[in-house]
Amino acid sequence: MSALLFRSTNGQSPAVNLRAALLAGQAPDRGLYLPEKFPRLTPDEIAAFAGLPYHEIARQVLAKYTDGIIPDDVLATMCREAYNFSIPLETIHDRVSLMRLDQGPTASFKDFAAQMMARMFGRFLREDGAQLTILTATSGDTGAAVAHAFHNIPGVRVIVLFPLDEISLSQRKLMTTLRDNVRTVAIDGKFDDCQAMVKRAFADPALAHIALSSANSINIGRLLPQSVYYFYAASRLAQPGEPIVFSVPSGNFGDMMGAVVAREMGLPVKKIIAPVNDNDSFPRFLATGVYEKIAPSRNSVSNAMNVGHPSNLARLVAVYGGQMDETGKIHKQPDLAALRREVFSSSISDERTRTSLRDFWNKYQILLEPHGVVAWQGFLDWLAVEPLGTAPAVIVETANPAKFPEEVEKVVGWPPDVPPAMTAAIQLPEDFDRMDADYATFRAYLIEKHARA
Repeated sequence: MSALLFRSTNGQSPAVNLRAALLAGQAPDRGLYLPEKFPRLTPDEIAAFAGLPYHEIARQVLAKYTDGIIPDDVLATMCREAYNFSIPLETIHDRVSLMRLDQGPTASFKDFAAQMMARMFGRFLREDGAQLTILTATSGDTGAAVAHAFHNIPGVRVIVLFPLDEISLSQRKLMTTLRDNVRTVAIDGKFDDCQAMVKRAFADPALAHIALSSANSINIGRLLPQSVYYFYAASRLAQPGEPIVFSVPSGNFGDMMGAVVAREMGLPVKKIIAPVNDNDSFPRFLATGVYEKIAPSRNSVSNAMNVGHPSNLARLVAVYGGQMDETGKIHKQPDLAALRREVFSSSISDERTRTSLRDFWNKYQILLEPHGVVAWQGFLDWLAVEPLGTAPAVIVETANPAKFPEEVEKVVGWPPDVPPAMTAAIQLPEDFDRMDADYATFRAYLIEKHARA
C-alpha cells in the first residue's frame, strides 16, 4: 500500500508523504499541508477505543498516516513513551465535562504534539544522518513544549521566537532556562511579527543552504497527534455513534483543527465551538463571509491566543472547499453554509473572561485559567443560540492555571498550586537573545548561528 500523500493549501507544490511534510513544515509555495484525503476509522474501530489506554488510541489513529513511513511496532513504542501522563476528564454538570490537557512536562496541550513530533523528527534525522534547524514562533505555550520535547535530540537545533511583553514569566522560563541545542529569541513586537518572520525564513532563497522546519501548528505533525484526545474524550463520554460537542479555545486554530481532523476521520461530532479572545477575525468571517485579519494583534489576558491572522484558517477553509493563502487573501470561498452549520465562534473580552473565571469557580469549585475560561464562555454563548439536547460536551482546558498566577489570584483571591516542573524552571537563570521585529536582522542571526554550528 502506498503512503498517504499531503498537498499544500496553496496548490502550487507537489504532493509529498508524511515524512517529507513533517520535515519541511511549510510547503515550498508557503501553503500548509493537508492530507489529499482524510483516512477513515470505521464506527467499530472508534467504538473499540472505549476499552483502550490513551497511547493505544494514539497508535491506531496515527497509524492511518504513518503506514509505510514508520513501522507499527516503532510507532507503538513512540506512543507509549510520549503519553506517559494522565488526561483527566472532570464532570462539570450533567454530561458536560472538562478535559484537562495540562498534565504533560510543560503543563500545556502543546505537549501532546511536541512529544510525538520530537520522536518522529529524531527517527527521520537518524535515518538520513541529517541536521535540521527548527524555527518556532510562540504566543505562550508552544515554545516551551517544543523546547522541552526537542531538547538534546541529536541532529536538531531549535530556535524559538516569542513576543517579549506578551507571555507570562512561567511560560517564558520553561524555555529560556534550557541550553544546549535550544535558543530563544525575544522579539520587540507581537506574536504575528514572530510568526511572519518564521514563515518568511522558510521561503527565503538566502537561507536555502540551511535545512529549516517548524514545530508550530503550521506543521501537519502538530495537528495529527492533537486529533487523538478528541477520540479519547469521546471514547469515555459518548455512546458508540453518539455525536459530541467540543469547545476549544482558539488562537492559531491548530487545536480546533485537531477536532476537525478527528471529525473528518469519522468521529461523530455535533458541533465544534472555536471561541477567541479580542482577536475576532474568525467570528466576524463566519458572520459576514468577509475575512479581515487584525494587525497588530490585540493583547488579551488569554495571551496564547493573541493571533490577528490564524495560520490554520487556510486549512479550515480548504476542508470546506475554499482556498486562502498565507496572507489571508481568499481566492475561493469555502462552503460558508456548511462551515456555519458545523462550527461556532464568539469573541470573549477580557472583562467576560475574568467574570466567567470567577463565576465558574464560585459555582463549580473548579479552577480554570484564562484560555479554558474562553472555552467555557464560548460554550455558553453557543448554548444561547442552539440547544445542547442530550449530547455530551467537552470543554477543553489547554494549560495549567499556575501559568497565569497573577491573573488567577486577582480574580479568585489566591494563587494556584504550581506543578513541580514549573517550580524548578522558575528558579533557574534565563538566557535568551533579543532583537527588533526586523526580518533582515533575523536572517543574519540565522546565518551566523548556522555558520557557528
